[in-house]
Amino acid sequence: MTSTAARLTQAEREIFARIDAILNTCVQCGLCLPGCPTYRETYREQSSPRGRLHLMRAVAEGRLDVLDPVFTDQMAECLGCRACEPACPSGVAYGAALETARTAVEQARAARGRRSWRERILRRLVFDWLLRDLARVRALGTVAWLAQRGGLQALARRGGLVRALRLERLEAQLPPLSRPFFAPRGQVYPARGERRGRAGLLAGCVMHTAFAPVMRATVRVLTRNGWEVVVPAGQGCCGALHLHAGEPGGARALARRLIAAFDAAGTDVVVTNSAGCGAAMKEYGHLLCDDPAWADRAAAFSARVRDVTELLAQEPLRGHLAPLHRTVVYQDPCHLLHAQRIAAAPRALLRAVPGLRLVGADEAGLCCGSAGSYSLLRPEMSERLLRRKLDHLLATGAEEIATANPGCTLQLQSGLRRRGLRVPVRHVVELLDEAYR
Repeated sequence: MTSTAARLTQAEREIFARIDAILNTCVQCGLCLPGCPTYRETYREQSSPRGRLHLMRAVAEGRLDVLDPVFTDQMAECLGCRACEPACPSGVAYGAALETARTAVEQARAARGRRSWRERILRRLVFDWLLRDLARVRALGTVAWLAQRGGLQALARRGGLVRALRLERLEAQLPPLSRPFFAPRGQVYPARGERRGRAGLLAGCVMHTAFAPVMRATVRVLTRNGWEVVVPAGQGCCGALHLHAGEPGGARALARRLIAAFDAAGTDVVVTNSAGCGAAMKEYGHLLCDDPAWADRAAAFSARVRDVTELLAQEPLRGHLAPLHRTVVYQDPCHLLHAQRIAAAPRALLRAVPGLRLVGADEAGLCCGSAGSYSLLRPEMSERLLRRKLDHLLATGAEEIATANPGCTLQLQSGLRRRGLRVPVRHVVELLDEAYR
């Protein structure tokens, strides 16, 4: 490390000034280390939350360049699972610090011409085009569905095209798609029985295409429990993927669009069945706090956001639940357990199903290695964590795995397929929906 303040540009100083208080909150106690997946795999200090906060401080003070390979590698190696946050006695907002550091890295890489032409094109296609319009996501999903139906996906794999395009990991995680997709067009589904309120349902970029059956199951379970469900038209991606990739400007634009769509629909609560989306939306108040026109609306919106398991567990489930005689293990999504601190609700719902035997796994709070696009960008560490997670889940002898996040589902399904196992991975609401039928 060198000691020159000239390493930071004015723009970089302004970025790191936003997290100065967060960095000063850390007392270096190390209580975060045991829960950190990358530290558990490497036992390197720099691969821990404490080590990464130390690196952030070094950059903020001009002792380390923002594009130093050690710094950029550690900001990328971190899963952003936020397991360190509940363990921290000082309340360090590590997730906010990480997203800010990644923003600084990406802005510096762009300003200094450190992105390859391939990366520049890919980022623009994904963040500036694809995720800005759910219709484009559906169009891409339709192409993938046709490829699966016509055998083109298998042909591309066997013929080496998938490998040539470096899409092996992505192709391995693609689930069997089904049509029609769950497109948000302002649908309204009436409540059954006494009405509890009006719930706005997030379609989500991944959920409404890759997991359309889960979306329909969510509607059925919510209406069965007294919620009128509306799927607001005009909604889009929640912006979580932009935030994780150091693109906060895009995330703010998507957040404003989502808030406007749900406010126009007049919803009492905003419901999501994707843990990552829920964590992002619950922090819109922070994301837009410096925008006078949107700060209050964002804070009010965030206060109405509920994970579907969180909402359903607030009161006893209504109606008759048929017995499901099977053993199920629940996999905690990181952004539900650590970011939203929701652990009891999904387990309580599963225990409410007659005949269902719920078992626990070792290291239940450790990340499965999905972490959004992490499994594609850091496949080696992702695979190590997936192997560790599956070993624990399968050791329970469970017949099915339940979870509450699409990324976890795709990751676990991919790992099970590679092991030649046919253990179903299902969303909690799918099991409830089955019990209601």
